[in-house]
Amino acid sequence: MKKAEQPAAATAARQITQHIAELSDWRGKMLTRLRKLITTTDREATEEWKWGAPVWSHNGNLVAIGAFKDYLKINFFQGAALPDPRGLFNAGLEAKVTRAIDLHEGDPLNEAALKELIQAAVAYNLARAKKK
Repeated sequence: MKKAEQPAAATAARQITQHIAELSDWRGKMLTRLRKLITTTDREATEEWKWGAPVWSHNGNLVAIGAFKDYLKINFFQGAALPDPRGLFNAGLEAKVTRAIDLHEGDPLNEAALKELIQAAVAYNLARAKKK
């Protein structure tokens, strides 16, 4: 008898939790904080594991967080279309569609501004879905 397959979301959540545990320095703590911020800002966001990184989606990809040796990269898939009045985007500014925020150890995290970006990304995805 085959073992019942786990729902994809449960598997992704486990992979993200394991990934965080493997990041035993400031990156793991920050990723935990970012995960909570994303999931509380958009309670309908789905956690996924794509391209070896945690991804959150809602009617399409919203944000991915990559862990690199010295920093975390918060990549907004439709970042070029999002308002960024507080100037959080500091990476990938030349990209046509995406925008990113590179966080290094000790960098402050403007949670209110990041929450606004997440909300804008959700609104963008929902508006695109209505047009289809």
